[in-house]
Amino acid sequence: MKSKIASLLCVFLITLISCENSSSEKQNPVDAEPIFMDLSSYYSRSNLKSGPGEGVPENLRVFKAEYLTIGESGKIGRTIFFSHTGNKKLLADFVPELALDGTADISYYIDENRPCLDLPLNITSPAIQKAMRTWDGLNCSNLGIHQIPYNGGKTGFVSALLGYGGSFNYFGDVTHCGWLAPDFFDLLDVNGGSFILAVTFTIVFDGDYDKNKKSDVAWREIYYNNGFSWRIEDHYDVETIALHEAGHGLSQGHFGKAFLDAGTGKIHFSPRSVMNATYSGIQTRIEKPDNAGHCSIWANWPIN
Repeated sequence: MKSKIASLLCVFLITLISCENSSSEKQNPVDAEPIFMDLSSYYSRSNLKSGPGEGVPENLRVFKAEYLTIGESGKIGRTIFFSHTGNKKLLADFVPELALDGTADISYYIDENRPCLDLPLNITSPAIQKAMRTWDGLNCSNLGIHQIPYNGGKTGFVSALLGYGGSFNYFGDVTHCGWLAPDFFDLLDVNGGSFILAVTFTIVFDGDYDKNKKSDVAWREIYYNNGFSWRIEDHYDVETIALHEAGHGLSQGHFGKAFLDAGTGKIHFSPRSVMNATYSGIQTRIEKPDNAGHCSIWANWPIN
């Protein structure tokens, strides 16, 4: 009897050690804490490509960027603050009284001047529209999300600032600026941006109109990386990625923890949600964490 108990204890201890070793092999792919960059040097560049006679508006600035990465890279998307305050909890919200279209409804615009290399506009634009409708369909908010018709204007506060053409003009509260070459995304990471699928920039007004100690959003811009193979219902799915980036456009940050399984080389999420910082396959349905995040921001809109 004693020998059986000893044997069971031995098996139990071996199991514990095995589990501990297995657990230790699972590690965070990368430190995904926010980082800080300085864009001030770009404001003095002579090759800013904006509209005729346009300069950088004095009352607007780039506040932050949030990018989505591919799972195979083993890197997790980051939030980048273009600020030197050192406060990693900086937030930014839309303010109804500052809406540049004069309404409290949330508008969006799709720039068709920068098409995807892999898919025609009659495929990518409907996928983006569907992603926007998905967020609009949540019951806890009434945002009046609507599309501003394409008028041929070339968008892009950030792209103009960085010399990739564009405009410092307002087109919509959430502007899908289209697809750009990979070197645009290289500017967001010192090691190169070859693992960045898409990025959302927040453009804010200077000052704090509603005195809530948060930056006041003027609009947000979304850019997609033409360095990847874009698909519908396959790798990399336009609607899935547009849904994630539109979540940023509607003020949500990244959500969930991720770890790399050393045995399989795959990234696992806890929990899996649309707003995970890395692409994990087709995901076109709003999950509970995404819904909760959205409702916490927008349930009382236009009071914000």
